[in-house]
Formats: sequence, C-alpha cells, structure tokens
Amino acid sequence: MLHNNIVLLGAVTLLGILEQAYFSLQVIAARRKFSVSPPCTSGPAEFERVYRAQMNCTEYFPMFLAVLWLSGIFFHQGTAAACGLLYLLSRYRYFVGYSTSSQGRLVPMYLNAGVLWFMIALSTLGILNALISHYLGLEIL
Repeated sequence: MLHNNIVLLGAVTLLGILEQAYFSLQVIAARRKFSVSPPCTSGPAEFERVYRAQMNCTEYFPMFLAVLWLSGIFFHQGTAAACGLLYLLSRYRYFVGYSTSSQGRLVPMYLNAGVLWFMIALSTLGILNALISHYLGLEIL
C-alpha cells in the first residue's frame, strides 16, 4: 500500500505543523504578557525575541517540508523521517533558546542548517539516482 511508503513522512509533517502551532501560541502569550497588540511587531526585547524566533521558524518551514518529502520519496523514508525529527527537535531548542537570549539560538541554528543541508544532499542523490536509472539504466545507489 502507498501509505506504508510515506507514513513516517506524514507523521513528521504533522509533528512539524503542531510545532508551528505551538510557536504561534507562544507569540500570542507573549503579546498578552508584554501588552503588544497586533499588528505591532515591536515591543520589549523579550517579546521581540519570541516573535523573531517564531518568524524564523516559519520562514524555514516550507524548505524543511520540501526536503523532508523529497529525501523521503527519492532517497529513504526512514532516514528522512529521522532527519526530520532531529530538525524539529533542534527547531524547538532554537525557539526556546532565542526566546531566552539571542545567543541561545546559535547552537540549534547551526544544527538546523546542517540537517537541512544533509536532507538537500539526500534529495539530490535520490533524484539523480532516479534520473540516471530512468534515462541511462544505471543504479548509483
């Protein structure tokens, strides 16, 4: 069945969506705590760090989803899902770290970038393998 080939990717995608929702709820809570009414995006430094952390996570989410699915479909579902979980965990650590201090975001940010680049590499290898297999009849992986 098809769903067996993508169920891990679906589960990680759902966890990612829930994480994004959690980050959004944290911004709402920070708005209330620091009395920053929408549409304002500036206020006390404590609010601005929570807001920026959420925005940064949101900005990278489409790229994460794309490489999660590409690497899972074209390379290996289990490897992609494991990378996806690592990405989500480090994104959570990024959010918490940035919310506390701007320096707190650095180590998780580097881990996020490394995981994304690794997933881009897996996607590239998988797609190249599919193209070479289809057009040249060779299997490189």
